[in-house]
Amino acid sequence: MDSPFLYNKYVTGQHFIGRKEDCMILSNLLGQGENVALWEPVGTGKRSLIQQTFMNLRMRGTQFYTGEMTALDIRSLESFLKRFGNNVIRMTASTPDEYEALMGRYLAGTHFVFDRKAFSETDAILSTNWDLDDRDLEALLRLPYRIAADRGDRMFFIIEEFQNLDLTENGEKLFKAMEAVMDEMKEQGVRNFSYLFSGSQVNAMESIFVKRHFFYRRFERVPLSTVHEKEIIEHVIKGFLASGKVIDRDLLAGACRLFKCNLFYINHFTSICDSLSKGYIMEPVLLEALDMMIAIHRGRFIAAMNDLTTFQIGLLKAIIDGFTKFSTSEVIRKYSLNSSANVKRLKDALMKKEILSFTGPEEKPVILDPLFEYWLRNTYFK
Repeated sequence: MDSPFLYNKYVTGQHFIGRKEDCMILSNLLGQGENVALWEPVGTGKRSLIQQTFMNLRMRGTQFYTGEMTALDIRSLESFLKRFGNNVIRMTASTPDEYEALMGRYLAGTHFVFDRKAFSETDAILSTNWDLDDRDLEALLRLPYRIAADRGDRMFFIIEEFQNLDLTENGEKLFKAMEAVMDEMKEQGVRNFSYLFSGSQVNAMESIFVKRHFFYRRFERVPLSTVHEKEIIEHVIKGFLASGKVIDRDLLAGACRLFKCNLFYINHFTSICDSLSKGYIMEPVLLEALDMMIAIHRGRFIAAMNDLTTFQIGLLKAIIDGFTKFSTSEVIRKYSLNSSANVKRLKDALMKKEILSFTGPEEKPVILDPLFEYWLRNTYFK
């Protein structure tokens, strides 16, 4: 029987809860031809929001094509271009003859070629007959705009884990080339192609889009709203009732607060509870489910802590103890942080490792992973 608590894939329809306003905002931005960026920690529902928005658009009769790629393992500009080109071409073509014709029309004069032998062996549409140059880069970045303009169709392209493109040898060069093509296409009146830049490395995405101002005024950010605790509780209760099980609302409220309404963790947690229980779900079942989740992630948490210096661990301990100001002599002495200058280096290091973020004008520290924070409080620093 299908579980009502899905955590291993994105969800839409009856499994998608909350964020109706987020869907409307994203839908309106895409309808206006805007590029959109979404950056939130893993498991918060970025992909579900995008796919639910696409579903809503289709239900309203909007015609469009979508394509996507992940930059998770991308470490070179050439590997990005080949994957990007392959997936853009597959948006509107589906046979070798169509691939070859499309490349002949839009990529003639570049070093990209369609090699039927390579395609039959590796399924790669784009091959190269020479080292790639700037003209090849610009031609490929223009490709989705030109296809969309000629077809008159609206097209959306998702790049997941976008921040990893900054790890390539020419990340800044790529971003500047994308900006130049965006401006060129805007001047030509091409408004029916949009990017969706999605990333789970919060600080790395903010570095690209906010601190270094890439794509300035060329995108809109859609921050994910927190799904209200009440909506989550109703969703979970409904899911348990479908299999004849009952759970106390207060226990669910405690789980929501522990996981800070992170939908991945909550669905994983309730799925474990569902497998452990029959009838009325009592507190011991929830505690056992929590222990099982900790066991699953313990190796990852230990590896993260083993990668930290003594100073960085001291700063984390200060945050766990409730401090938000770290440059006072009391905090520096108590947690062995060395100096106020060192505190800034420690904050930067923990942000680069995507353990911490700092929010608001007061730069309140936030541990990005709620289960990791629970483990720190109740195991590591206990």
